[in-house]
Amino acid sequence: MQNEVVSREKWLEARRALLAKEKEATRLRDSVNAARLALPWVKVDKDYVFETPEGRKSLADLFDGRSQLLIYHFMLGPDWDAGCTGCSFLSDHVDGALPHLNHHDVTWVAVSRAPLDKIAAYKRRMGWKFPWVSSFGSDFNFDYHVSFSPEDLAKDKVFYNFTPMQPADANDELPGLSAFYRNDKGEIFHTYSSYARGPEELIGTLMILDRAPKGRNEDSTMNFVRRHDEYEEAAEAPSCCH
Repeated sequence: MQNEVVSREKWLEARRALLAKEKEATRLRDSVNAARLALPWVKVDKDYVFETPEGRKSLADLFDGRSQLLIYHFMLGPDWDAGCTGCSFLSDHVDGALPHLNHHDVTWVAVSRAPLDKIAAYKRRMGWKFPWVSSFGSDFNFDYHVSFSPEDLAKDKVFYNFTPMQPADANDELPGLSAFYRNDKGEIFHTYSSYARGPEELIGTLMILDRAPKGRNEDSTMNFVRRHDEYEEAAEAPSCCH
């Protein structure tokens, strides 16, 4: 299906109307960003331990000497054969940003419940460089509501994206992004989390597609996405990150 074809003058009129909406969206985004920065914080008193290629590390260690930490809750469970397609799509955009984030006092780390050897194997397959650690044996993923036990999924509701949801709409692993701050005294604070489509703006490919003539051209959220080494293979099921 093709859009209406008009004169350059009519196109310019329609484009100016859209520009007004784009400017409105930009101002709204600025307002949302300001409100995000103004959120109250929660002190993290629980001791979390992660398995890393350099050995066991605490949450404080993951900051790697910086004051800000972004943790991407990557969907890769202990018994999964490969990482989530949608999480992989987002993670394809991370490595190029690392020098800029680190220079701006921000450390990025992916965390999954899969054991470290499974994480390392998938990371090699994808060719990624960003830090990725295992929370296996820790409460971390459960406390931040991105992992769910069989007992959780047997209940009437599970808590995800700050809302009770039907277990049938959940999974043993779900995606998210959490932010933490560490002050000069070594105290750690949870400042922000975002789930479901919340971290979507981190996926630059989607932002580019939004400007293409057909946009995302999808039947459901990111159903066109494959792992970057699978595009020549037969089509898979839709992404697990809805």
